[in-house]
This record gives sequence, C-alpha cells and structure tokens, in this order.
Amino acid sequence: MSTPQTPMPPAAQPAWEAGAASPHPGYTSPIPVVRTHLGHALASEWTKIKSVRSTLWTLGVFVVLVIGIGLLTGGVVAHSSSDLSGNENALTLGFFGVLLGSICIITLGVLTTASEYGTGMIRTTMTACPTRGRVLAAKALVFFLLSFVITLACTAVVALAQSAMLEGSGARRPSGGEWFKATVGVSLYLALLGLISLLIGSVLRHSAGAITIMIGVVLAPLVIALFMFTRSLEPVRTALFEYSIPNQLGVFYSSSLSDSGPSGWDPLWIMLGVTAAFGAGAWALLRERDV
Repeated sequence: MSTPQTPMPPAAQPAWEAGAASPHPGYTSPIPVVRTHLGHALASEWTKIKSVRSTLWTLGVFVVLVIGIGLLTGGVVAHSSSDLSGNENALTLGFFGVLLGSICIITLGVLTTASEYGTGMIRTTMTACPTRGRVLAAKALVFFLLSFVITLACTAVVALAQSAMLEGSGARRPSGGEWFKATVGVSLYLALLGLISLLIGSVLRHSAGAITIMIGVVLAPLVIALFMFTRSLEPVRTALFEYSIPNQLGVFYSSSLSDSGPSGWDPLWIMLGVTAAFGAGAWALLRERDV
C-alpha cells in the first residue's frame, strides 16, 4: 500500500528578483533615504579629525610654541636694557613662534590624509563616499578652517600681549594694516602651507615621507643659501633667500630677510597658486589610482 506523498511547496522566489511581489505591501522604511552631498562628507571629516589624538597633540604643541615663544621673546625684550629700534613694530617678535609652529601645522596636514592610507581606513571612507573628489575637498576644507581659526587665535593673543609688553620700549606702534597682516595674513599663509602638506600626503600616501619632504621645503632652501659663498651662485642664493618659507613669513611681520623679492601680500598669492597646482595634481591622481 503506497503512502500518499505530500506535495512539495513551490520554491520561494527571492524578493529581489524582477517581478517578485513585496511580502509587505505598502511598507515604508523608517530610515530616510537621502542623496548624499558635500555636507555629509564635511561632517564625516570633522568627526574624524576631532576624534584622533594626533589632532590634539599637534595643535596643542602648536599653541604652546606660538604663544609660549611669543610671550617669552616679548618679555625678554621688554626687560632688556637695549630698546628696540624705532623702525621695528611690536608685532615683529611673533615671527619666531609662528615659524616653529608651522612644523605642527605641516604634520597635522599630512596626517589628515596619509594616516588613513596607513591604517586602511581609506577603503571605508571611499566606500561610504565613492565620489573621491568630494572626499578630498571635504578633508581640505575642514583642515583649512581648523588650522586658520587656531592660528588666528594664537597670533592675536601674541600680538596683543607683545604690544602691551613692549609699549614704551622704543618700538614703533603698528598700524592697522600691520595688525591685519600679522594675524589674518599669517593665519591664511600657514593654513595654505598646511593644505599643501595635506595634498602631498594624499599624493605620497606615506606619513613619514610626506612630513620629511615638507620640512625640507620649509628649511632646506634657507640652509642651502647660507652656504653659497661663490659669486657665480649669487643669483641662486638670492632667489633661495627671497622665496624661502621663513622669508615669506617674515614679510607679514615687516622683517624680510632680503631687501628684494616678495613684499606686501605677494607671499599669500604665491602660496595660493602653489596650493591650486598641488590640488589639481592630487585630485587627478586620486581619480586614477586604486584605493
């Protein structure tokens, strides 16, 4: 006697197959589906840059160097027996702290991009935002604004403190334009220098290599020029002095290392052009390379 066979149910058709009916007609997901834009990338990059310890350490050292050296030099000069020359303004002494602090801005700029390649987090970033140009733009904008605001706050504190300490010491009272250059101008210049470091980090994808190159860019031209004694190398020596990073920073403090070369706001326009060139190169390489 044969046992009746139970009919097998038809194979379940996956919901993703074309033409399949929804198991829950009329269902709407509570999670909103929105088109991503630059604002989302900016929020992501801001979360990353404020969450890592390298940001706290590099900016903390930057604040200590700029404000600490600025106050120290101002205090030493104010209590020395020799007065400043009447041609020098009270803001000139802020140059020393800013020059040393630029190394911190360079380091943070490189780490903003290159560190993600070292840890492999760049794969997650590019998966979340496949538009690579948007990622690079968000990193650049967040870093630029952060470094500009921090530098502006530090240079303003140093400028106010040095003006108060050096009042009556023989230094010339700075004009409004000199105040603007020694605070806003220097802050824009350092933020652009750090932005170039960020772009170099994106190109090289190696933190130590990019930091080494940027420190060399800041210091090497001036050091090389100091050892060029022959007359035939005088034009090269002069050019290295004029366009070195320390000399261009000195222009904002009216204390240029040479009598010729960039003046006024020229260093800022030079740095802006260099930043645009490196930005175009980094964007092109980011589009063509594999992550």
